[in-house]
Amino acid sequence: MSSSPAPQPAQARSDASGPLLRLVSAALQLWLRQQCERLDSLEIQLQGTAAALLRGRLAAVRVQARGVHYQNLQLELVELTSGPLRLQMGSLWRGRGVQLQEPFEVRGLVSFTAAGLNHSLAQPRWRGLADQLAEELLGITPLVSLRTVDNRLVLAAQGVGEARPVEVDATIEAGPAGLELVTADGSLRSLLPMDSNLRVKRATIEAGMLVLDGEATVTP
Repeated sequence: MSSSPAPQPAQARSDASGPLLRLVSAALQLWLRQQCERLDSLEIQLQGTAAALLRGRLAAVRVQARGVHYQNLQLELVELTSGPLRLQMGSLWRGRGVQLQEPFEVRGLVSFTAAGLNHSLAQPRWRGLADQLAEELLGITPLVSLRTVDNRLVLAAQGVGEARPVEVDATIEAGPAGLELVTADGSLRSLLPMDSNLRVKRATIEAGMLVLDGEATVTP
């Protein structure tokens, strides 16, 4: 029996050039990793000049990360571009890492596999959301599994003492009120609670993954 290859250490890559940009890039990589429980891979690209950085200004940061665990959510892929950033360069010179001076905007997409969604919804932090989906779309709890089929989600719940799970097909929609799961016949809906700083513009199932496209305000 052949053994599986040992996991490789996560790699980070930056496209920034110049010693000052490389220093800031390394500090931002460290800051991003500190925000997450896990990051398998990270690529970061800075947009700006050394002269602007000396004044604590950066035009934008582009990030691509895979295997991200953030606030007990398991994300397959994250692709984000920030708006302008203001940095406290003094703290960086003193070896205290990067410190962001004020909130900034990010836009882009995140993707979840079905396995990642199941793992996330099983966590205590998100168990209430899983039960809400099961109750509002299936009429029973708990939610026992979720999978993707074509362009829809299939949710399964199994009540206590029930011999087998009950399933329902649902689509996911992004609207002014937030994300909403809607059963295939349109008769039942479940609105997902959203952080007011997060605005999802598009939600689709692509290549077996749930893809959310939008923007957010990040407060350091």
